Amino acid sequence: MTKITINADCNNSPKKAFLKDFNVAFATGDADFIIDHVSDDIHWVMYGDKELKGKKDFAREINIMKDYVADEMTVHSIVTHGAEAALNGEIKMGGKTYAFCDVYRFSSAGSTTIKELKSYIVTTS
Repeated sequence: MTKITINADCNNSPKKAFLKDFNVAFATGDADFIIDHVSDDIHWVMYGDKELKGKKDFAREINIMKDYVADEMTVHSIVTHGAEAALNGEIKMGGKTYAFCDVYRFSSAGSTTIKELKSYIVTTS
């Protein structure tokens, strides 16, 4: 079971609460939740690794990743403004620790459909 620690205050912010849930889904391998919350024309850049365009390619990648469940995830902060947001934290998996920051663009300010995702991931130990 994945240990989840959320240091970010998500009270009174539906967008922050959604991003917390979205990242918990990544950590626990909940592919359906992740895929259900991206647009058909999703654009995902994983800097230094790969770039995906379209829901079909995105879903293929997520279904590969779902088998890599984290041992632990900590969310340090979540920042939202209109149709944009950012979240940073750390994830421990397979004896390694990774620091990450994801930058999101939603379909609109009131939407929980992700149109663009830019991921920065660094191995820290």
